[in-house]
Amino acid sequence: MIDVNKFESMQIGLASPNKIRSWSYGEVKKPETINYRTLKPEKDGLFDERIFGPTKDWSCACGKYKGVRYRGIVCDRCGVEVTSSKVRRERMGHIELAAPVTHIWYFKGIPSRMGLVLDISPRLLEEVIYFAAYIVIDPGDTDLEPKQLLTEAEYREQKAKYGNRFEAKMGAEAIRELLKKVDLDKEVKDLKKELQTATGQKRTRAIRRLDILDAFKNSGNKPEWMVMDAVPVIPPDLRPMVQLEGGRFATSDLNDLYRRVINRNNRLKRLLDLNAPNIIVQNEKRMLQEAVDALIDNGRRGRPVVGPGNRPLKSLSHMLKGKQGRFRQNLLGKRVDYSGRSVIDVSPKLKFYQCGVPRPMALELFKPFVMHELVKRGIASNIKNAKRKIDREDDDIWDVLEDVIKERPVLLNRAPTLHRLSIQAFEPVLVPGKSIRLHPLACEAYNADFDGDQMAIHVPLSDEAVAESRLLMLAAHHILAPKDGKPIVTPSQDIVLGNYWLTQAERGREGEGMIFSSPAEATVAYENGDIHYHTIIGMSADAMPKKPWPQGHEHGIFITTYGKLVFNQLFPDDYFYINEPSEENLNNPLDAKYFLGEGQDIHDKIDEVGDDLIATPFKSSFLSDSIATIYKYYKVQRTSEYLDDLKKLGYTSSTTSGITIGMNDVPEIQDKDEKVAKARKQVDIVSKQFRRGLITEQERHDRVISIWNACKDEIQNEIAQIHSPRNPISIMADSGARGNISNFTQLAGMRGLMATPNGGLFEIPVTSNFKEGLSVLELFMSTHGARKGMTDTALKTAQSGYLTRRLVDVAQDVIIRDDDCGTDRGITVSAIMEGDEMIEPLFDRLVGRFTAETVKDPKTGEAIVGRDVMMDENMAHKICDAGVTHVKIRSILTCDTPHGVCRKCYGMNLATGEEVEVGEAVGTVAAQSIGEPGTQLTLRTFHNGGVAGAEDITQGLPRVQELFEARNPKGRATISEVDGVIDSIQENPAEHTREITVKGKIDTRSYSVPYTASVAVSEGDYVHRGDKLTLGSVDPKELIQVTDTLTTEKYILAEVQKAYRMQGVDIADKHVEVLTRQMLQKVRVLDPGETDILPGEVMDIGQFRDRNKEVIISGGIPATAQSVILGITKAALETNSFLSAASFQETTRVLTDASIRGKNDPLLGLKENVIIGKIIPAGTGMPVYRSMEPEADVKKPDSVYSIADIEKQMKEKEQSK
Repeated sequence: MIDVNKFESMQIGLASPNKIRSWSYGEVKKPETINYRTLKPEKDGLFDERIFGPTKDWSCACGKYKGVRYRGIVCDRCGVEVTSSKVRRERMGHIELAAPVTHIWYFKGIPSRMGLVLDISPRLLEEVIYFAAYIVIDPGDTDLEPKQLLTEAEYREQKAKYGNRFEAKMGAEAIRELLKKVDLDKEVKDLKKELQTATGQKRTRAIRRLDILDAFKNSGNKPEWMVMDAVPVIPPDLRPMVQLEGGRFATSDLNDLYRRVINRNNRLKRLLDLNAPNIIVQNEKRMLQEAVDALIDNGRRGRPVVGPGNRPLKSLSHMLKGKQGRFRQNLLGKRVDYSGRSVIDVSPKLKFYQCGVPRPMALELFKPFVMHELVKRGIASNIKNAKRKIDREDDDIWDVLEDVIKERPVLLNRAPTLHRLSIQAFEPVLVPGKSIRLHPLACEAYNADFDGDQMAIHVPLSDEAVAESRLLMLAAHHILAPKDGKPIVTPSQDIVLGNYWLTQAERGREGEGMIFSSPAEATVAYENGDIHYHTIIGMSADAMPKKPWPQGHEHGIFITTYGKLVFNQLFPDDYFYINEPSEENLNNPLDAKYFLGEGQDIHDKIDEVGDDLIATPFKSSFLSDSIATIYKYYKVQRTSEYLDDLKKLGYTSSTTSGITIGMNDVPEIQDKDEKVAKARKQVDIVSKQFRRGLITEQERHDRVISIWNACKDEIQNEIAQIHSPRNPISIMADSGARGNISNFTQLAGMRGLMATPNGGLFEIPVTSNFKEGLSVLELFMSTHGARKGMTDTALKTAQSGYLTRRLVDVAQDVIIRDDDCGTDRGITVSAIMEGDEMIEPLFDRLVGRFTAETVKDPKTGEAIVGRDVMMDENMAHKICDAGVTHVKIRSILTCDTPHGVCRKCYGMNLATGEEVEVGEAVGTVAAQSIGEPGTQLTLRTFHNGGVAGAEDITQGLPRVQELFEARNPKGRATISEVDGVIDSIQENPAEHTREITVKGKIDTRSYSVPYTASVAVSEGDYVHRGDKLTLGSVDPKELIQVTDTLTTEKYILAEVQKAYRMQGVDIADKHVEVLTRQMLQKVRVLDPGETDILPGEVMDIGQFRDRNKEVIISGGIPATAQSVILGITKAALETNSFLSAASFQETTRVLTDASIRGKNDPLLGLKENVIIGKIIPAGTGMPVYRSMEPEADVKKPDSVYSIADIEKQMKEKEQSK
């Protein structure tokens, strides 16, 4: 057996009849399967043991030879080889056909490959193959044309006229003879000659023919192999037959299809032996052709062959296609053992890197390890005994289980797996019950809640897998989200509530103004009831000597609350003291205003700063910022400790606070009814105006809606003023734990306007609130919106999932391949604006990227940051503060690394905050980062609120799809094709258009735009190529023709960012860049020059450059080409890997094309390696890491290994050699 990790590439081709026979272990002659009495396979049948191998391990069919010692002996009685029954999964047979048949993929696919080779239309070809017409093979000296079609009557007439002077045949035999006659070299030469003069349809057809003929010529496949003499029979265990309970048999559809082929083939043989009349033989040949068609691809031509209950039978092609096909069901995703699944439950007592596994589940998952350990410790005498002990659940196995699971992480996965944080590793802890326990902070990454969600658990088995789970996948390492580098592990609900309550301040609480010399002293006072968490106290800075204090106050006394003092003990000893939740305080020592002046009374100081303390409890957003800051200064380990402490403190405090919600916490509004009555009056006035014809229906509707919205806002503002900051609901809303002001409005004010099923709004508002209760009519009006919300979510999930799948497929082979590609190119970035609104600030676009040139201060000309430096937050702040508006950075769009990206062009790995490692699968990360928030985007295209002239703009998910699929956008903008000045904008009333004229240096262009389009320019404006003349979305396909690749890429990048950021979703530019680059990897050849490329061929930029390089070196004329933009689906299908493309979509088309071209898959991406079961070439699977030899490491490292450390060690070793 070949070692799957050893081979470099994989090639596919057409199988010649001899090749098919060489695969076979024998001919299948009879349609029988098994004998129903003895249940033994029939001789010469579809399950024959002589052909396919024995059904029982190491035993021949008759039982003469039994046992491994007879391995390889062929029984002289029954003719069966003694071997493992596994061979029935790999040994093939064949059927010798009495007449050749064509392969339906090559005749019926689009374009018809046979048709192109023979230059015959598929319709005429069909007539010949299915015996409806004769085709002239050799006209001899008659006046017939070669390849001319003749009906039965015409054939007889010509036969009578010319006798045997010409030759015409029908069926696959005729096609095979014609294919044999094709002289590939001559045809290719002629077509190349024809191309020099041909135009239009003729040229297109010639290019397509040349493409196919050239493919045959270069691949070594012969055209006549598209016609088959023998049909391979796949191994019987891949088309099994099983006995059901009632004694009946269930069989694979393939067996039925094979039986039809064999039956018809045998009948044809008999008819030929009997010299039957030609018409009967022809009919049988046609039926044989149809039977083979159905076997290969049932339903491709004519009506499909159906089984019982009129169900179409699944043919060989169907076994590969679709979600249930071989590729997606069995090769890309496999069922694994050592896995379990259960409902999840919360367990706040766990550490961040732990999960609770139910005892019975753990026992089953770790069974082999426990058995081994039982025998090793002598508790069980042998493996069988150990197994019995486990099945009986003896008492002495639990201690062993506890020891076995130590240091052995398990993987937890929650479907849908939208991004890499949906699978993380945890250390198992045995828990009672049957549910898996999850740490509350791990929920965010999984998007899990505890209302019945289930999770799957997997056990990494090999030492390497355990090491990787521990070092790379442990939940405690995944604190930052790969999509934007912000913490994904953010406290929520009770944790936020507790810490908010803890850090509140109140004037006049017991013990206000007490001064303490240490936190311990304050704790004693609290436990004695002298102070409360909310009490404002003084604290000596001496008690915390390691903390950085403001200059001159190192020994002073500062004002804080006991709650904030407790909270600050979560931070590292040498971190700043946090008194107010600000960016300033997170990165600098405490503000000096909180320190007592010399001789100042503490009560005076409290009067001075008390309000500041009262106004600054720590909210959810601040907690998130604090996590990011601690990560920045102290890295992973300390951050995960901080998170656990934060969780613990939050739960304790929310319990201590005793916050609850009751009916009386919902405030009463006195004048609600008056406000509603006032609004009703206004609505009546508007209705009157409409009845008098003063306003249109649309205006009336819009005004009614705005009156009720204003009424609701008024009530909402009043609620905001009257509710007290001590109100439990306010505490929850203000802290960010749960809910917001609008929940208040619905509880205490009015619910407001409700959505109609078609996306509009009902004009009748729900004036009741939940405290009063709704009327029946109001309740029913509310149901529409709620139901629409549910259906939208379901649809959006499917749409977003499909988008993610296409994104992953197009980007999966983008991997960090080397350190530096050495390019001097880059892109200039500035803030992304939409009108006056800031979409993405410059700061966000700089952090974590390398500079492509020195950044200078625009005022002084001093260098702020040198070339090739990765910018961190401090550098980015410096650049922005200096007033720099444009910075040239290294970008993925301009990276020169083939089949991937280099570290410098990619920059920082957002999930770690460090420079990205070689081997990181950045393509998959990018696809997940863009696909995962897809469910948060809106599904609807927004109307602009009836403003005349502006088109409806597509937003949300549809806009993202439109951009990535490079579709023609809705509301397309007209763009200028030249640099120049707007000469004139003239009305053309006759055609209801406006004429915009752009005067360039060389030529003048005029654009006719409809009246309804909003013109974006005015006379005298200067425009560049690609600038918008009217409002709307630019079509990227148009833009790339007018400008260059980079401009188009930057446009797509900006537009995708707009779609996401308008919905409040932050995604780093680099992820969008990875995908945009994949859409622009191809060029269309315009003039082949002196290369051997075909005109009109679409090929990879890299391949195109290589071919040109060869020609230039030898002094020839290089080819010229134009960049083409492909949508992600098209780009995924056009990839160099046929395995990846075939497993994505249109499997049969991809495989047909690949086999004719004899394509070679270089196995560079992840998908193709998963399919063949080879280790993926990313992460630790990169060749550079695979060749390392392990060494015993005696001392335990302080920090966890990262790939960068390993790289460093390798480099040091190389240098020392």
